[in-house]
Amino acid sequence: MNHPPIKRPHILFLFSDTGGGHRSATEAIIEALEMDYGSRITTQMVDVLKQMAPQPLDRLPEWYPYMTRVPRIWGLGYQLTDGRRRIAMLTRSAWPYVRRALRKIATRYPADMIVSLHPLSNAPLARALGTPRPKLVTVVTDMVSTHAMWYHPGMDVCIVATEEARQRALRCKVDPQRVHVVGIPVTDRFCQPPGDRTALRQQLGWPLDRLVVLLMGGGEGMGPLEEIAQAIARADLPLALVVIAGRNQKLKARLETQTWPMPVFVYGFVREMPDFMRSADVLVTKAGPGTISEALNAGLPLVLYNRLPGQEDGNVRFVLAEGVGVWAPTPVEIVAAIRHWLENPESRSRVSENCLRVARPKAAHQIAALIATTVGVDHSDGSDAYD
Repeated sequence: MNHPPIKRPHILFLFSDTGGGHRSATEAIIEALEMDYGSRITTQMVDVLKQMAPQPLDRLPEWYPYMTRVPRIWGLGYQLTDGRRRIAMLTRSAWPYVRRALRKIATRYPADMIVSLHPLSNAPLARALGTPRPKLVTVVTDMVSTHAMWYHPGMDVCIVATEEARQRALRCKVDPQRVHVVGIPVTDRFCQPPGDRTALRQQLGWPLDRLVVLLMGGGEGMGPLEEIAQAIARADLPLALVVIAGRNQKLKARLETQTWPMPVFVYGFVREMPDFMRSADVLVTKAGPGTISEALNAGLPLVLYNRLPGQEDGNVRFVLAEGVGVWAPTPVEIVAAIRHWLENPESRSRVSENCLRVARPKAAHQIAALIATTVGVDHSDGSDAYD
């Protein structure tokens, strides 16, 4: 007997490239949906600021790297706008300006569910869609310190990374039954077993007999990476240093032309980061939630040297409280932390074990399951009936 084709639920993901790992988290969830539900669900990604926001808000993804270079001003802006009443006032003020663009989402991108991974879209979107509307889901990509802009009582599902973020959602009047603590979603490549580290290092050309320190500052190679690398080199420690300059070609060129007293490997933007993390012994990085989550999955101890005031303050507290790393905001403190773990390998091993204990490698798949259930699809659904 032939069954009529069943309409596949279509899910629209709203994100923007304004830091916080919005794109990578979106891609991780879509990957998990494809792995777990195959063709039973269709998906689409839209940069809500670049593609939908009116001018000049559509330029925010381009401005973001420059805005974050003045952390005090960033932190002040975060504090001045954080709060339910302040968000309501901002939404009312911006409404005449953004309503037309947001209402276009429903007509240009019809969907059975909208998943927001960017705080700027939540309150205005809930108002713009009205009723009836698609199911609305928020996936909060900040780990601990979460801005009130993330939370709107009208969301059908609110997914957060930590209990502290859950408590913030409740203070923002989100229904407790709709809030789920899951973790930060990362792609499956970062969630595989460590494997043979010796083979990985041989493949990468890294030394087998030295502690390997991985130094990075995000995809744009931001922060004092050169200063930190030079401080580590001056310390004359028996280690190898791997520096990820990202898309910062000028930094990469400067590092490559310097003479180093130890093995130093300089890379630009890389897609082999899962192998890099599984091969390294220590990660020196800024306190971004995505990078922290990836390192936890690899059992990689963290040395955090920088954070964005406001949204990343809680990440530092989390790393310290869970015993998965240290806060070292100066090159001198970074060198001291590396020296300690070099001279006390048992301490580093305990931190690595803590990382694996705290890690949430199934977060993306758990989020996919929540999304699928909310949109009416489960693992028992057959795929033969779908056209």
